[in-house]
Amino acid sequence: MKRPNAAELKYLNLAYNRFYEIFDEVLTDSFWEKDKYYRFCKIRDAFSVYTELLNYEPIQRVIEHLRTHRPPMEAEIGSELFKLVRNVLAHFPVFESWEDVYIDNDLANWNKPGQTIDKFYRRYEGHNPVKYRYWQPDLKKMTYISINFPTDYSQGSQIWLKDLISERDGVIFSMIFMKRVLDTQVEEMHEIPDRQEKAEQPLIIVERSSL
Repeated sequence: MKRPNAAELKYLNLAYNRFYEIFDEVLTDSFWEKDKYYRFCKIRDAFSVYTELLNYEPIQRVIEHLRTHRPPMEAEIGSELFKLVRNVLAHFPVFESWEDVYIDNDLANWNKPGQTIDKFYRRYEGHNPVKYRYWQPDLKKMTYISINFPTDYSQGSQIWLKDLISERDGVIFSMIFMKRVLDTQVEEMHEIPDRQEKAEQPLIIVERSSL
């Protein structure tokens, strides 16, 4: 494992603390009873922190490992899809809840045509859904979800974020996925003294899907 330099360590500690704080909250039932805008802001921050951490070279190597050693689309979900969510939420700060967020061809290209959001939708337009299930030991619950891709982006239809990733089950899956990637760089949790680790952490079980 690469040892971060002083500047990296400073940023990593801030970013990891923030992500773990949001992760712990999102995985509680009480979080989903809060106001939709409160939930939206916390989820938006989690995707933003994770996407920034993807710039850290050791985490980039983790994504490459997923690309060569894991089922199809897992690396793309852990990088391109989560970056897409971050970019949509960052570049279109006009929505107040997960259920409200949508993009179409015109919006994706309103400023500079062919940028990241447009490239993603064009690349994955018509791609088959990717199915996952995840187990939450504390709840003794298995949840099944689908990551869905646009079917007619080029025709100008509205692409709703809730259809790509559902707000509750899809976001919980995303948080577990992101945490699994980030945890590869963690040796100890002593820098987060208030965090109470659960005896069993949620696991992601991947179901292969045809391309």
